[in-house]
Amino acid sequence: MGFFDKARAEFIDIIQWLDDTDNTLMHRFERYGNEIKYEAQLVVREGQQAVFINEGQVADVFEPGTYTLTTKNLPVLSTLKGWKYGFESPFKAEVYFCSTRQFTNLKWGTPGPVTMRDSEFGAVRVTSFGIYALRVKDPALFIKEIVGTDGNFTTESIEGNLRGKIGLRIKEILPETGIPVIDLESKVVTLGQMLKDRIAPAFEGFGLELTEVQVQDIGLPEEVERAIDKAGAIKAVGDLRAFTQYETAESISMAAANPGGTAGAGVGMGMGFAMANQMAQTMSAQQPGPATQPPPLLVFHAALNGKQEGPFTMDILKQKVMAGEITRETLVWRSGMAQWTAAGQTPELGVLFSDMPPPLPGA
Repeated sequence: MGFFDKARAEFIDIIQWLDDTDNTLMHRFERYGNEIKYEAQLVVREGQQAVFINEGQVADVFEPGTYTLTTKNLPVLSTLKGWKYGFESPFKAEVYFCSTRQFTNLKWGTPGPVTMRDSEFGAVRVTSFGIYALRVKDPALFIKEIVGTDGNFTTESIEGNLRGKIGLRIKEILPETGIPVIDLESKVVTLGQMLKDRIAPAFEGFGLELTEVQVQDIGLPEEVERAIDKAGAIKAVGDLRAFTQYETAESISMAAANPGGTAGAGVGMGMGFAMANQMAQTMSAQQPGPATQPPPLLVFHAALNGKQEGPFTMDILKQKVMAGEITRETLVWRSGMAQWTAAGQTPELGVLFSDMPPPLPGA
């Protein structure tokens, strides 16, 4: 620093920080040789705190307000400096201004998929991301644990570290919740609060307060999403109107991805409507019609060994034909027939002998 810079600094008696950024957590007030004049004016604005550091040791902390720096309002620094009876000459001290407002829209995400056990889908790999908000709660502790000698500390300086802490914690929390993966999206508020409660103590160890955690999205594997979509589509078949809408939307989506453009879209929509119409016809065909009386059971009596036996169903008659107990010449009768007739001359029983050779000539 040149002579004129040094001289100009000696005339400065107002210590303040005009923050024109939206991401600065801590700023060190620059003064030539760190010299501060006796009765200098310290201005701490709303949303700020000022911390005096003496040879690396935290001294006095000032809340918002305007102060005239004397031994009366610098008790810790006066003790450290050994000012028992006051002073009038400039003194050396570092002044750090801390922003105590909330810093929002800080992003976090799981560093990798979280494996969860689900009763419906088995082992599922889930991802998640969201945002969080914080503020500096204890400036002295924050300087000691995080800032160190950094003259300008921003959210970017710590965001990577905090993002990792939140991401690792949610990898622990998700499997512990016992929430089915299909319901995770509806529980994001609950997950955010659980995550905040779990991580807040770690933030306080840095002098920070975690004011909010939002879970904005839960990512499921494609195969799980397809299974969910398929289940919904199958249920929609019970409602023809809903199924038609679903098929039409699917066709439009496929057409949009088709390089054929408008023509492809028309074909896709046509296919969608055709499929819906075909399904409607199929469902209509499956609808039960008016109740009809079943045909009467066809049974026959047969003359076997000079005796009338039966009645026999068609299945039993077929077995007896195959066993040779009933031949073409065996007399049979059923209700509606005028007289006993040879089985081979009966239209209903003639088919039973179609695969059997006729009797040998002269037999």
